[in-house]
Amino acid sequence: MGERRLPRRWADLIRQLLLFGLAYALYEVVRWLVDGPDAARAAGDATRIIDLERRLHVFVEPSVQAWTQGRPWLMDIAAATYLDAHTVLTIGALLFIYLRRNDSYRFVRTMFMVAMALALVGYAAYPTAPPRLMPQWGFTDPVRQLTGIDAERGPGSILINPDAAVPSMHICFALMTGAAMAMLTRRPALRVLWALYPVGMTFAVVATGNHYLCDIVLGALTAGAAAVLSRALLARAHPAVPAFGQAPAPSTPR
Repeated sequence: MGERRLPRRWADLIRQLLLFGLAYALYEVVRWLVDGPDAARAAGDATRIIDLERRLHVFVEPSVQAWTQGRPWLMDIAAATYLDAHTVLTIGALLFIYLRRNDSYRFVRTMFMVAMALALVGYAAYPTAPPRLMPQWGFTDPVRQLTGIDAERGPGSILINPDAAVPSMHICFALMTGAAMAMLTRRPALRVLWALYPVGMTFAVVATGNHYLCDIVLGALTAGAAAVLSRALLARAHPAVPAFGQAPAPSTPR
């Protein structure tokens, strides 16, 4: 009975889960290995980003964080969004697309994998300390203060590169997930919520001191580049597969 509800059989579902799980595990391991810069280099790159934002008069991150800290309930929401939504909503959306919109799953899966590959290039080229590691600019680490989780010294720190801030993959994943779900969900209210999800994540990563505005812009560009490259790759590798969100073109009788 269960197999009848799957767009393909259990073997394909297990294969897709293993494929994506292995790709994400490889991404995390390579992210940790790509550079391992010293703290001075990562802080220097962060300072250059801050200097650029100050010249552009957009260095608002300390003010946003301070304003949010004055509203503990809002900081709780921001911390929960940063810690949990990135994983839970992404996995939930991928499962929904696989089960209910399977004709679009290949494109979405490929887009995520391409985005992770692009991000590794950014981590290697420009290792950057996140705002929460730059207290001299007025930043704090509210997630650690609220939860006691120390990403740099906790049990999972072996696979964490604290200097992998550029680009922001929280924003990249939120944009890819939100855009895909907004196009594939039929209910108008859910479409609006999914469209607003990247906005909420943007606020969360700034308020919690995990990304600069430059990281956010580069995360968005990574999502856009991944979408374009994925469409091109699939058009070449699987020309018979319809484009994302489109039905196969009807054959014209000759």
